[in-house]
Amino acid sequence: MRVALYARVSTNRQALMQSIDQQLDRLREYAASQGWLLSDDAIFRDDGHSGATLNRPGLDRLRDKVRAAEVDRILLTAPDRLARNYVHQMVLLEELERTGSQVQFLDRPMTADPHDHLLLQIRGAVAEYERTLIAERMRRGRLAKYRAGVLLPWTRRPFGYSVDPDRPRDPAGVSIDEVEAAVIKQIFAQYLEPGGNLNRLVRHLMAQGVRTPSGHKRWSQATVRGMLTNLTYRGQVFAGRWRRRDPKRRLSPLKPIGLYGGEVRRRPEEWTFVTKIPAIISEEEFELVQAKLARNRATARRNNHVHDYLLRALVSCGLCKLTCPAKTMNKKNSYYICQSKMGAVSSRRDEYCPARFIPAKQLDEIVWQDLCEVIREPELIRQALERAWSGNWLPQEMQARRENLRRGRRSLERQIERLTEAYLKEVIPLAEYERRRRDLEQREEALDEQAKQMERQAERTAELAGVVASVEDFTARIGRGLAEATFEQRRQLVELLIDRVVVSNEEVEIRYVVPTNKTSEQVHFSHLRADYRARPPRDQAELRTLPLGFC
Repeated sequence: MRVALYARVSTNRQALMQSIDQQLDRLREYAASQGWLLSDDAIFRDDGHSGATLNRPGLDRLRDKVRAAEVDRILLTAPDRLARNYVHQMVLLEELERTGSQVQFLDRPMTADPHDHLLLQIRGAVAEYERTLIAERMRRGRLAKYRAGVLLPWTRRPFGYSVDPDRPRDPAGVSIDEVEAAVIKQIFAQYLEPGGNLNRLVRHLMAQGVRTPSGHKRWSQATVRGMLTNLTYRGQVFAGRWRRRDPKRRLSPLKPIGLYGGEVRRRPEEWTFVTKIPAIISEEEFELVQAKLARNRATARRNNHVHDYLLRALVSCGLCKLTCPAKTMNKKNSYYICQSKMGAVSSRRDEYCPARFIPAKQLDEIVWQDLCEVIREPELIRQALERAWSGNWLPQEMQARRENLRRGRRSLERQIERLTEAYLKEVIPLAEYERRRRDLEQREEALDEQAKQMERQAERTAELAGVVASVEDFTARIGRGLAEATFEQRRQLVELLIDRVVVSNEEVEIRYVVPTNKTSEQVHFSHLRADYRARPPRDQAELRTLPLGFC
């Protein structure tokens, strides 16, 4: 019998109190009483890992071993050691038992009886409720201590300060680390010098070999900016400055690139003041730095458009997915350059993006000519709309479907009348009457929902005809003035109809957006133009669109 043991505790404090060793001792004693032999690699433990997540190193190693068919039985003290969430419990139990392994809980033995599985689910739901309740109580307790100024909101000490190891979150135990504080003072002083900026500070710190607050060699502008704006260095500690944001994925070209889950900064009026600590930077110097940061942000090149770039903020690299800002070199040659090649980004990226510089004038001309072709051929837009709203019923099919729904509704009404008459004549008992009537009413609701869907489909069909007509009228009006359009007019049209231009080495994907009206969804489709590095075309015939299809 190949036996594996698994134990888990939620916090590092529990791990230090050796509660996980107590679990393992119980499991070893039980295995020895059964005559099962244990090897050192058959013991899996997760110290300080929450049961609300499946991302646990010990659990991952156990699952890999089970998947390799190297475990016959798994011993745990209780189901909540496996997972707090009952859905996670069911997923793990099914996965572990699918390979022939048996899961056994010492505190709550479980058999193959369906009642035991139901009881396990109920216990899992209760454990999840208890975890949520405990988390809310802890949050409110921490907030009360923050407001009283007796607890620091630090999970890691700020760079430049040291704390009492016996009281790591006690404000009375905070003192200044003179070595790290010297680095902070140097950063503030150099930034206030003439010509001082974030990029220069990054290069200077890396040249001196100064380590970042997290111990890395490479500095970034974000790290330096975070230190320059950290209110802790002027002696003020706040809690609740950040809030969690739900993760977002790019579901379509209409969604911006790069919005994922993480933390979002709260407004200053929402922060909770905790206490004051020794200041490293004076109030006057801190305010001077904030004023210069605001001034540099307002005058930064990225926020000033000296040159006319038609696709400004719309170009992305097809290789590394970063944006491609525009830049003019030698006052004459303009390029869209992958952001990974910029100093601020390349300093913290280990991978090199092989994308080449993109000639701005050629790319602008290619995209503009392709946009003109789409406007002059509204058939492309009409096909995109039809594909987006596919599944429309033909008029005769719609009428037949409506008639079938009406007949079905009348039939159900007659059945309910006959059922009620049978009950009044005491042919069927009350329980049977209620059960059958409830079933008929549910079928009525289903027919009503189908009828509503049919009406919505009819409305969309009528709307499609109007949208196609309005789009054709729009393209006809716009098409007459394309040749004489100024740069500002071209830019407005590009912002209206193009969501993103994705450039790979030899291909340019233009992602169009067709606005139908202010309330309906936008329909998008893509065209692909190849060889953007080729010489500028002599005439319109040399510009060929390679359709990718509609999305």
